[in-house]
Amino acid sequence: MESTGLLTFVIKKSIRLATLLIAISLLSFLLVSYSPIDPVQAYVGADMMRVGPEQREKIAEYWGLDKSPLQQYIHWSGAVIKGDFGTSMIFRRPVVDVIKERFMASLALMMIAWLLSGFFGFVLGIIAGMKQGTWIDKLIKWYCLTLASTPTFWLGLLLLIVFAMKLDWFPIGLGVPAGVLAENVTVGQKLKHLILPALTLSIMGVANVALHTRQKLIDVLSSEYILFAKAKGEKGFLLLWRHGLRNIALPAITLQFTAFSELFGGAVLAEQVFSYPGLGQTTVQAGLRGDIPLLLGIVIFSALFVFSGNLMADLIYRIVDPRIREGGSV
Repeated sequence: MESTGLLTFVIKKSIRLATLLIAISLLSFLLVSYSPIDPVQAYVGADMMRVGPEQREKIAEYWGLDKSPLQQYIHWSGAVIKGDFGTSMIFRRPVVDVIKERFMASLALMMIAWLLSGFFGFVLGIIAGMKQGTWIDKLIKWYCLTLASTPTFWLGLLLLIVFAMKLDWFPIGLGVPAGVLAENVTVGQKLKHLILPALTLSIMGVANVALHTRQKLIDVLSSEYILFAKAKGEKGFLLLWRHGLRNIALPAITLQFTAFSELFGGAVLAEQVFSYPGLGQTTVQAGLRGDIPLLLGIVIFSALFVFSGNLMADLIYRIVDPRIREGGSV
C-alpha cells in the first residue's frame, strides 16, 4: 500500500510538472514575442545606425525571428524536447551553459540566505509564541511585520549605504574585486562580496517563518494535550520539546521549502542592487535585451527550481507526519 501510494504521488506530481512547464513556457513565449523590445535592435546595440535593412533581415532569419510566434514556439519546444535550449543572443553561448554558470554563482547566495532565514525565523517564532503578550512578543511581531512590508531592493540599498559606503566594511558590489583576474580571486574575497546580498535575502525571509511559527505554537500551547501535560507538571522548553516541536516544525518546513519562489524573486532584485553576477542579474539582462532563448531557458529552470522546493516539502511532510502517508494524499 505504501509503495502504491508513493507511485501515485510521483505520477500526479509528474503530470503537474509537465502541465506547469507547458503553460509557463507558452505564456512566457507569447509575452516576450509581443514585447515592445525589438530583439534585433537589442542584439545589434550601438551599431544600429551601421546596420542596413538587409542585414537586419539576415539577423532575424538567423535567430528565427522572421517567423510567426507560433512557428517560433513550435520550433523552440521541439528543440527543447531534444535537450537543446538554443544559443543566447547576448552571450553567444549555449543557454544551458550560461544558466549553469550563473546559477552556480547564485547558489551560494540563495542557500546561505535560505538557511539563515529558516533558522532565525523558526527561533524567533518560538520565542514570540512562548512569550505571547509580552514586550518580547510585540517587538518580534513589529520586526516581522516591518520586514514583510519592506521592498527587497530598498533594504539592499540601505545596507549598501550603511555598511559599504558609510562604514566601508564591505565592497560596494560585484561578485569579485574589480580588476582582479578570476584565478587570483581568493575564497575570502568572494565571501566578502557575498555577505551583503546574502544578508539582504536572509533578513527578508525571516518574517513569514517567524509569524507562522508563532501562531502555530500559540495554537499548540492552547490545545488539550498540552494543558494535560502542564497539569502533570511539565513546563518551559521541556514541554515544547516533548509535545510541540513536531507540530510547529511541519508548517515551518513547508513554508521554508515553498519559499523557493520568493527566494529566487528576491535574488533577482538583490543581485541587481549589488551588481552580483548571478542568475537573477542575467534574468534582467535577458528581459531588457530581448534574449528570447535565454529568457525562456531561465523561466523553465526557475519553474523547476520552485517546483523542486514544493516537492521536497511534500516529501518531508510524508516522512514526518505518518497520517499523510497513510491517507495517500498531500
